[in-house]
Amino acid sequence: MSASAPAASLDKAQPDPRRWKALIFIAIAQLMVVLDATVVNIALPHAQADLHISDANRQWVITAYSLAFGGLLLFGGRVADLWGRKRAFIVGLIGFALASAVGGAAVNSSMLLGARALQGVFGALLAPAALSLLAVTFTEAKERATAFGIFGAIAGAGGAVGLLLGGALTQYTSWRWALYVNIIFAIVAVIGSLVFVHEREGERNRNRLDIPGVLLATSGLVALVYGFTKAEESGWGAGITIGLFVASAVLLALFVLVESRTKAPLLPLRVVLNRNRGGAYLGLGLAIIGMFGLFLFMTYYLQGIKQYSPVMTGVAFLPMVAGMITGSTQIGARLMNRVPARWLMGPGLLAASMGMLMLTQMHVDSNYWTLILPAEVLLGLGMGTSFMPAMSLSTIGVQPQDAGVASAMINTSQQVGGSIGTALLNTIAASATTSWLVSHHSTDPRNPLAAVHGYDVAIWWAVGIMLVASALVFVLVNAGRPEHHTVAGSNAESDAGVPVVMH
Repeated sequence: MSASAPAASLDKAQPDPRRWKALIFIAIAQLMVVLDATVVNIALPHAQADLHISDANRQWVITAYSLAFGGLLLFGGRVADLWGRKRAFIVGLIGFALASAVGGAAVNSSMLLGARALQGVFGALLAPAALSLLAVTFTEAKERATAFGIFGAIAGAGGAVGLLLGGALTQYTSWRWALYVNIIFAIVAVIGSLVFVHEREGERNRNRLDIPGVLLATSGLVALVYGFTKAEESGWGAGITIGLFVASAVLLALFVLVESRTKAPLLPLRVVLNRNRGGAYLGLGLAIIGMFGLFLFMTYYLQGIKQYSPVMTGVAFLPMVAGMITGSTQIGARLMNRVPARWLMGPGLLAASMGMLMLTQMHVDSNYWTLILPAEVLLGLGMGTSFMPAMSLSTIGVQPQDAGVASAMINTSQQVGGSIGTALLNTIAASATTSWLVSHHSTDPRNPLAAVHGYDVAIWWAVGIMLVASALVFVLVNAGRPEHHTVAGSNAESDAGVPVVMH
């Protein structure tokens, strides 16, 4: 061996001097993807009226995005590993921008729905590439904590920021700008990534794509999300709802079987069978079920019951956003290297559940300042504290070739969790509202007392789901506090359930 070999190895271990600038543009892309899940919510009534979308079809403006996104995330993560994360990141950004342009220029419902689905496709490529780029760029423990703290704050607060941005754009410009705004985000992120984002050579997974795995995972996840959507429309006992859930269970079981026997699987089972990563995926997915459902009810409550304008509704969510940012960057990031992850995630989810518990006391005449604001702050602090270690655990100890799919799993748990939460809790709220009307011999479906009762019942369910998430984190996550971190750890112990480089 020549003397240059050790030098090359040393150079490879050196951190990228442009990593903090790269973080800015990775974060911008993540913000775009996350807020797009909610930025359209407030604009939806205006888009529906403008394009003459029926009440039966309006929910597809949201669902078309989440179905494509949630169903294709694993595939997107695997493509990022195959192509290279930077290339997948840039292609995802450009595709997302083009799809947003088509949606903003839509002249009918079909054009808008197709554009939303296309956004989901490119989002499924972009999101895992962004997280895996972050994971392989920041490998030193303190820097990694700070970077994931910022990224976690964006992931947690992006949904609420989307409500604020959607309200402002809808009220002061047009609903179309809720889509056009993505073009601006994408252009800035593409230029920045070309200049500052760096990917090391030799970290790609060049194995052939696992096509059976792609088909089974995608169809299974789509059937699952679609099943919850149909439950909202047709009821839990409807034949199509039951059929979709059965189909999803069969497809996903076959997926696990295929992955266990394939030489180059779409999802190496070692990624999810590690108890720390698996605990992070499961805990965060359940937490998102509760949180996204809460966003929906609070939007309905503030606009429909309290008569807030779209902009004021967004402003009302700002304390939650501030809480998430504080929890992630000031609590999670500062304590990540001092305490085990479970003692951040578990108590964080407990705090979030207490914030939700306060909101079960909402009434038609509840005061924003004495009930909603403190509940939002507590919820935001709890979720922000939990997001950061969950994001970090999602790629702990994975081999470089698996970083994309490991990153895709955390995004999959969030996206599928958000879709399930919206459909599940909305169905529970609707049923509770109907029961209230029957018991009070009322025939007015818009009775505010009935509506708020429905929200309260659904939020009780969200509290229960959040408590389950916290309990699972305490049981499953056993990683100690990190001394340092190497994502490219091909250490056999790292994927056998044994914590890597832990104290």
